[in-house]
Amino acid sequence: MSQDIVADALNEIMNIKKAKKLELSIKRYSEFLLNLFGLLKKLNYLDYKIENKELRVKIKETLNECKAIKPRFNVSIEEIEKYIRRFLPSRDFGFLIISTNKGLMTHQEALEKNIGGSLIAYVY
Repeated sequence: MSQDIVADALNEIMNIKKAKKLELSIKRYSEFLLNLFGLLKKLNYLDYKIENKELRVKIKETLNECKAIKPRFNVSIEEIEKYIRRFLPSRDFGFLIISTNKGLMTHQEALEKNIGGSLIAYVY
């Protein structure tokens, strides 16, 4: 276990998906991770709930890959396009998750609102 709860959780999700299972429980979580999972739930990639101090996650079939971006690059609105090409397999396929001063959002929302921030993860 590392100190990065977000990277650990996303790695666990990918390991469970590779094992052809669709459910897992995460014992270590934070408010930030819950916000990230809330965004992924809104994007229809997973579903989650908290039971007995454990985070129960159900992975949906629409999830192909989700990984944390390390190091956490700070991006301006002009640099987002460069990271879209770097981390996503296709232009309109998947999302970069960006932490801004307005909260977590996808790269599309950040471009619409003209806000930069820190890259957290990518998902498709």
